Amino acid sequence: MRGTFITLEGADGCGKSTQVALLADAIQAAGREVVRLREPGGTSISEKIRALVLDPDNAEMAPECELLLFEASRAQLVRQVIEPALARGAVVLCDRFYDSTYAYQAAGRALDARVISQANALGSCGVTPDLTLVLDMDTKDALARATRGGADRLEAEGVAFQERVRQGYLDLAAAESGRVHVVDATGSTEEVLGRLVDEAAPLVDGLLDGRGEA
Repeated sequence: MRGTFITLEGADGCGKSTQVALLADAIQAAGREVVRLREPGGTSISEKIRALVLDPDNAEMAPECELLLFEASRAQLVRQVIEPALARGAVVLCDRFYDSTYAYQAAGRALDARVISQANALGSCGVTPDLTLVLDMDTKDALARATRGGADRLEAEGVAFQERVRQGYLDLAAAESGRVHVVDATGSTEEVLGRLVDEAAPLVDGLLDGRGEA
């Protein structure tokens, strides 16, 4: 039985990393194997690419270079980790996947969306998430949260860039409403987790059983 592939998306500072960890715990409590990943990253090679892409010292990086580095990291992650995990029936929960590339490089950087689509097809090795949950909140609030301890290269692009990214995600949700769902990221950590659990429950048996204990 093929596993389930769920991705969490959203602009910087929306709370993805926190919620990925909590949702992974909830899915594991439901009795499923969970493989929790992040993009870029998740393998030795991909983590090295992550460091290169996010390094503030690489401010001169061309958008096309950035795109190809993200796709290289993704391809390694898919082949080395995601495909084997899905093949053995695990739930793969990933902090970002190819929808980030559309939001950041097409909407944010204004690269040709057709080029992004072709690059994503190569970088994903044909693997598509079963469900993508976009955490959405006010851009200024999210960026302030993200940069509280300093900004990486993408966070340093500022509010206007992040607003384009946010709009890119909303456009994706409108275009692919069956797969991409927008989730309100405001409120307490527990409230946001509850919304994510509700969205993921149809794909993960038993996920709602422990709701009263959360």
